Amino acid sequence: MPSVPKKKPVVRRPAKAPARMTLGETMRALEQAGSAQTRKTYARHGAAEPMFGVSFATLKVLTKRIGVDHELALALWNTGNFDAHNLAVKIADPALMTPADLDRWARETSATRMCGGYVGMLAAEGPHGATKAAQWLASKDGRERSAGWSLLGQLAQRDETTPDALFEQRLAEIERTIHSAPSSEREGMNLAVITIGGRSAALRKAAVAAAKRIGRVEVDHGDTACQTPDAAAYIAKAWAHSTSKGFESPAAQERTRETPRRRC
Repeated sequence: MPSVPKKKPVVRRPAKAPARMTLGETMRALEQAGSAQTRKTYARHGAAEPMFGVSFATLKVLTKRIGVDHELALALWNTGNFDAHNLAVKIADPALMTPADLDRWARETSATRMCGGYVGMLAAEGPHGATKAAQWLASKDGRERSAGWSLLGQLAQRDETTPDALFEQRLAEIERTIHSAPSSEREGMNLAVITIGGRSAALRKAAVAAAKRIGRVEVDHGDTACQTPDAAAYIAKAWAHSTSKGFESPAAQERTRETPRRRC
């Protein structure tokens, strides 16, 4: 009986990782994705030229394609382009951000209501979050202070090591100064009240009480449809949603999700 030749084993070669995007390729992709209408929208929110006007949906696609590329993030930021800044904060490695880079990025944002908030989120994910929150909130630079309120809110949601007493102190500061603060800071302060109120049951009670004493917060949103949320109502809504999903708090639910810096 003739022998049956043995089949050669199929050797599966590992799939090649996608080629890393260069700065030039990334900038060309951003330029091609830009639109005049989006530039107008961003300008109404305070963004400054140079910019291409790239939608956040497109940025999300690029973020997924690139992953984390800190070297590219630094190069993108150095272009000074608004869309490049938005992509840079999404692909940067929080662990590699130096204190000096965080300070520079916080000061160089052209729209505190947009990528300024992302710089605070980026700092919250790295080793310098608590230090930067204290420094930025004491800064004379308005952009650093705005980033500081965003950072504080993210620490309230994600940093389980910071004692609640620190957030109680910040609530008292917000209550005392919010109505006399610049408009860009009032927005960040109001959002900080909301996120602090989602950290724990005790802070929920403290934040709602502070929000009611603060009352209506006036923020100049410019020529946009943006509105300032009622902090007390928003806190109640967040707790109802998270507990209905079985979570201990809104902060506990947030810690199970991809960071807003990358998902939004």
